[in-house]
Amino acid sequence: MQCSKPRWERRKDARPQELLGAAIDLFVERGFAATRLEDVARQAGVSKGTLYLYYTNKEELFKAVVRESIVPVIGEAEVSITAFEGHSGDLLRMVMLNWWQRVGQSKVSGISKLIMAEAGNFPELAKFYQEEVITRGTRMISSMLERGVARGEFRSIDVTQMTQVLIAPMMMLITWKHSAVAPCDCAELQPQAFLDAFLDMALHGLLPPAGQQPA
Repeated sequence: MQCSKPRWERRKDARPQELLGAAIDLFVERGFAATRLEDVARQAGVSKGTLYLYYTNKEELFKAVVRESIVPVIGEAEVSITAFEGHSGDLLRMVMLNWWQRVGQSKVSGISKLIMAEAGNFPELAKFYQEEVITRGTRMISSMLERGVARGEFRSIDVTQMTQVLIAPMMMLITWKHSAVAPCDCAELQPQAFLDAFLDMALHGLLPPAGQQPA
């Protein structure tokens, strides 16, 4: 009777994705410091030596996770913002809800909490995340606000401060999702209801007074 081949021989083409999937699971579950490359390899069903063929160290593996799972979502959002022709309120809602569907409700959202918790111990990773995710994502949100103001669809606002106001609840939602204790004395987390209430409040604060026509 012929024995089945090891998983890493059967699925050579799938190795990088299997490694990234295992890395996300362990980084989110254990944090960066406590995650070992041998455990990532074991969970992915490959040898540690095979892992080193793709990623030279844990830092490079973490960067690959971010670049494969979060950065592309930001890039797609940037393209959609450029191509969108409708009202800026609809654009903001679309982008925020899509981000939650693609990133927020997935396990990879735990990477944001990991960075907040471990940035002090790994400043180079924090800098990398700042440049590739935070700075770019912040600029993306600001661009939607600037668009709305320029088109007369949002009232005149301090775009820099409003960008932070919009980011903060989203970050709290992620922290809430990945925490054992809720940040407030409230019912079970309901992300969609939270997002609906948040966007309703944000958009009614941004839209011009009733009867005022766009410039």
